[in-house]
This record gives sequence, C-alpha cells and structure tokens, in this order.
Amino acid sequence: MATHTGEKPVQCSQCGKTFNQMSYLRKHQKIHTGAKPHQCSQCGKAFIQIGNLKSHQRIHTGEKPYQCSQCGKTFSHMGYLKLHQRIHTGEKPHQCSQCGKTFSQIPHLKTHQIIHTGEKPHECSQCGKTFSRMHHLRSHQKIHTGAKTHQKIHTGEKHYHCSQCGKTFRQVSDLKRHQRIHTGAKPHQCSQCGKTFSQMSSLRSHHMIHTGEKPHQCSQCGKTFTHMSNLRTHKKIHTGEKPHQCSQCGKTFNRIGNLKTHQKIHTGEKPHQCSQCGKAFNQMSHLRKHQNIHTGAKPHQCTQCGKAFSQMCNLKRHQRIHSNDVLPC
Repeated sequence: MATHTGEKPVQCSQCGKTFNQMSYLRKHQKIHTGAKPHQCSQCGKAFIQIGNLKSHQRIHTGEKPYQCSQCGKTFSHMGYLKLHQRIHTGEKPHQCSQCGKTFSQIPHLKTHQIIHTGEKPHECSQCGKTFSRMHHLRSHQKIHTGAKTHQKIHTGEKHYHCSQCGKTFRQVSDLKRHQRIHTGAKPHQCSQCGKTFSQMSSLRSHHMIHTGEKPHQCSQCGKTFTHMSNLRTHKKIHTGEKPHQCSQCGKTFNRIGNLKTHQKIHTGEKPHQCSQCGKAFNQMSHLRKHQNIHTGAKPHQCTQCGKAFSQMCNLKRHQRIHSNDVLPC
C-alpha cells in the first residue's frame, strides 16, 4: 500500500532517510556498514547491491543490451545510452555560471570550469608542480624519470621483440601497446559512454567528442577540429588536393574513406544489411536512414511547423512549402 500512497514509514537510524519498504532500507544500510556481499566471480570486485554487480559483469561478457533508436549504437548501461542520446537531441542541460556555455554532461562542465577557476588539481609527487590536466602531468613526469626516448630515434636501437609477429620496438611500453593487437585487450575505458580502447592516446582523442574540445584550427577559414588528421584532410578543400584516385574510372577524392565508398559502385558490394528485411546497402549511413522506416523514427523536424521526417531529403523537400520554392511539374 505504501507504494501507492507515497508513504515512507521505514527510516534509516544513521542518516534519517526514509523508504516505503524494509528491503530498500536494508540495501541502503550497507552504505553505512560498508558491506559488499555481492562479488564478481571474474575479477573479485565486490558490490553493495546485486544490480550493481550485474551491471559490472557486462564489462566481462561484452553485453550491450541498450540500443539507440536513432543510430543503432549499443551500450552496456541505460545511463550511457541516455547520455549518448543527447548527441541526437542536442540537449545540453549543464550551464557554466561564468560564461553561459552549456554542456551535455556534468564532467564536461567541470573540465571547462577549470578555465575560469585556474584550478590545477593534478600534482607532481616529485616536485609539487600542479597541472590542470592529467596528461600534462604525465608529460611533465618524464623529466624526473629521466626517460630519453627521443635519443633512440637517432640510434635506431630496438631491443624489444614481439613473440607473436617478430616486430621490434625501442621501448617496452611500445611493445606492450602493440601486443594488444594480438590479445584484443582494451584496458582504457571512457567513463562517459563505456567505449574501450587499446591505447590511452586513443581514449584521450575520443574524450574530445564528449568535451567538445577542438584544439586544431584551420589558418585559412578558422574552422576547428578535434584531431590533427581531420584538419589535414580539411585543408585539402582549400588546396584542391585530391590524392586518392579510383583505378576503375579515374575519379579523385580528398579522403581515402570517400574513395573506398566510391569503389563499391564498381564492385557492387553492399556489406551493410538490414536485420529487419534483409535489404543491403553499400554505406552504413544509408542503412541507418533505411532503418527509420522500421523503427518509425523521425529525427528531422521542421522548425517552421514541427512536422518530422525520417530522412533529411524529405525535410528539405517539405521546407520548400514554407519558402514558396515550389518545384516545377
């Protein structure tokens, strides 16, 4: 009955929090006692509640039961899915009180606020110098370790051999990173969306998707990019450079990815198949658009009248009604 009436007759003697069921109180009390009776059989990590254990076990099983209806991406936790969906909705509920800039997630706001506060929470244990970002601290710490990795570039010295493929490396850390290709290990996990990476540098690059950081700027037009490689590709628009040529028809492209997509026209390859009806497509983006037919998703909305469409081309066609740009018969 307490569920329906909203009554919460059971109270925690430690903090005063109330609950409508005794079982909820017992679960809550483990916070105060520190009891973690639910242990993972894979790694031994323990949890207060069985639900938390089940969520954790998905790291080992790779299970991702929560799927985005917009793009089909899957997640291990509902919370990660909800955060991801803000990419599609454009929702940014967390606002900086200093400058008004908005963010989709609290951690991104906190990272941004360091600009205003000047806070440097990452301290070097050797000399006490502080840094605003962890990766800046790691770079600094090489001063103390005496790491002289650069010198090995000139000597050509490569002492570390991969037992799987025989490839050699100058540093043991490079060898360990390389070996993850063979083992498939991805130990670096994004705290925002759960995606895992084999290298820390890849995780750092990925983080920029969440923070919105775009440190690489085009000197020609001022457009900014998250990765240097994207900036280099963009610059080809200004230079007109198209170094990637199709061997079948001679057409040239500024990106290798665009060339590969184009080549499927010649091969007839359609590797992306719809699980609902079996229809195949040569591009993943075309499959995603098609899947909106089955899901009923209409992500493209008219700002004039609110009518929604499954595909952008249909929205553009509709918008001509408002602009009086009527196509001739």
